[in-house]
Amino acid sequence: MKTKTILFTALALFALVVSACAPAAAGGAPTRNLNVAGSGTAYLVPDIAYIYLGVHTELPSASEAVKQNNAQTQTMIQALTNFGVDAQDIRTTSFSIYPFDKYDPATGVATGEKYYSVDNTVYVTVRDLSKLGELLDTVIGAGANTVNSIQFDVADKDAALKQARADALTDAKAKADELAAAAGVTLGEIQTISFSDSQPYPVFEGRGGGGGGAEAAAVPINPGQLTFTVTVSVTYEIK
Repeated sequence: MKTKTILFTALALFALVVSACAPAAAGGAPTRNLNVAGSGTAYLVPDIAYIYLGVHTELPSASEAVKQNNAQTQTMIQALTNFGVDAQDIRTTSFSIYPFDKYDPATGVATGEKYYSVDNTVYVTVRDLSKLGELLDTVIGAGANTVNSIQFDVADKDAALKQARADALTDAKAKADELAAAAGVTLGEIQTISFSDSQPYPVFEGRGGGGGGAEAAAVPINPGQLTFTVTVSVTYEIK
């Protein structure tokens, strides 16, 4: 019985060894790969802008600060709609109120007065860039005293990005052919493809406030040109 048990165990171990070695024998040498990166670029002129507009209020009474801020914000929003901005392109993004101590600007010493700061900010989509400067002048005149992060974009860039991705693949293939020829190997099938889009948003940082803000808004804002870059990573089998 003991001899049979040992024989059975030996056969089982032999079967495991053969099973483990079979794929290596059948598969032969491991697959060799070549990984390359390619890029494609699209240059587009912006036709849309996103702006954060807001009203900042400071008063010694919390309720009065909120009341004044609400009235001023409503006037600002009404000015936007009167200018032609669709109501769906105006979205409130933040509202805050917090207390702070008043300081003497000359000495930097606290006066003992408690003030309340109220901020109401809306996110506005501007679809006619030719009127952007005029719009800023209008809303600041209507009570907006914060203007931040004017971001330029292209409303429909799908076709341009599609071409950029195709150009990136062509670039990757050219590099792969060059490397394969230099190394004396032949390209096989594509094994993997990955890509990423880089879409920069030029930003104009500004903060209005009274007459100074209106003067700044009157200055033409040039959106320039946007550069969209697509990068692909392609892995080829090499023979």
